[in-house]
Amino acid sequence: MRLVTFSKNRKARIGILIEDDKTVVDLSVAAPTLPTDMNGFIAAGPKALAKAAAAVKKAKPAARYSAKKVKILAPIPTPHRNVMAVGKNYYDHAEEFDNSGFNQAKTGGAIPEFPILFTKPPSSVIGPDAPIPGYLDYTKSVDYEVELGVIIGKEGRKITKKAAFDHVFGYTIINDATARKQQFKHNQWFIGKGLDGFCPMGPCIVTADEIGDIRKVGLKTEVNGELRQNSIVKNLIFDIPTLIKTLSAGMTLLPGDVIATGTPLGIGGGFNPPKFLKKGDVVTMTIDKIGVLENPVE
Repeated sequence: MRLVTFSKNRKARIGILIEDDKTVVDLSVAAPTLPTDMNGFIAAGPKALAKAAAAVKKAKPAARYSAKKVKILAPIPTPHRNVMAVGKNYYDHAEEFDNSGFNQAKTGGAIPEFPILFTKPPSSVIGPDAPIPGYLDYTKSVDYEVELGVIIGKEGRKITKKAAFDHVFGYTIINDATARKQQFKHNQWFIGKGLDGFCPMGPCIVTADEIGDIRKVGLKTEVNGELRQNSIVKNLIFDIPTLIKTLSAGMTLLPGDVIATGTPLGIGGGFNPPKFLKKGDVVTMTIDKIGVLENPVE
C-alpha cells in the first residue's frame, strides 16, 4: 500500500496512491470511520490497513482524485516527536565524511563502533516540491543526504534484532539536509541538521509488505540532473534491526516514529571543493519501490 498525506481545498487528508501513482483515493471519503491523520492511521494498526484496502476496491469516483490535482504533503507532516537519525552509517560515506574536514570528532577511526544517533525536530519536516529554505543557513553550506526512512508501526521496548521488522510499518524517502559548517561549528549535529525545512520527506509511505528485501533497495541523489549519490541499503554499517534494537534498548518506540537510517557516499561536503546547494538548485532523490522526492532550494 502506498499511503500519502495530501491537501485538497486547503484541508489535509490521507489517501492511497493507485494506478501507478496517477490516482489518489481519499480515505476520508472512501472510509470515513478511519483516522484522518497519518499518525492516527499508523497507530490504528493492521485493522486500519485492512479496512483501507477494502475501501480502495469499492471507492466511488467521488473519492478518487487525479494526483496532479492535489498537493502531496510529507506523509507525516508533523511527527509526534523528533525524527531519529543516524550519522556515518554507510561505509563509503563514513570514510568520505572523516576526510571532508567537517568531522569535528575524529576519534576511533572513520567506521563507528556504535551507531551515531541524533534527532531533527518536527518543524524541520517539509513535503515534496516544498522549497528547502537555504537562506536560513548563514554559513551558506547547505548539503543534501538521501536516506531511507523507517516508519515504526508497533510499540516496543527492548526489541530484539529478530523481532525488529515486526515493528516496521513502512518506508519513505528522507533528505537529511544539513548546514554543514554549523554542524561542525557547534560540535554536535542538532543545530546544523534541525533548521526549519531541513527534513524533506515523501512522497509516500510504502508499507513493508510491498518492499520485500529492503537490503536490495537502491537509493540515489541528483542535483540539477547531476548524479551525486548512488548506493544500496545493504551497504549500511548498522542495519535496520540493529538500529531498532539500539534505539529501543531503554526507550519505547511508538507508532509513527521515524528513523532516518543514514546516507551513502557523495554528499556535497565530500567534494573538493565542496558542492554545497545554492538558490535555484533542484535536489531529486529516488529510492527503488518508493518513488521520487524532489525539492528546490531557495
